[in-house]
Amino acid sequence: MSAYSSLTRALAEALVDVLWFVEGCDDYQMNQDDAVKVLEGVAHLVTQLSSDQRIELIEVLHSMAEEEPDPSRREFLEGFPAGFGLVEEDS
Repeated sequence: MSAYSSLTRALAEALVDVLWFVEGCDDYQMNQDDAVKVLEGVAHLVTQLSSDQRIELIEVLHSMAEEEPDPSRREFLEGFPAGFGLVEEDS
């Protein structure tokens, strides 16, 4: 039996792990220009998702945030949809 309920959940977990690492890197761990390119690349990719795919990813991220014990990672998960262009930020 898989540890993940769906392929979407497994891929979302992997994506969040990578982005969490990249966002938290210092200059000596990763070139900041490269980090920005990675983050912007993902933001562009998720804006290309269909409406149904966006909704599914947002729901998975919400579920992950509810289950996350680390407050700073939970905050990252909660901010992911707006921060990566899945939803419009409130004005």
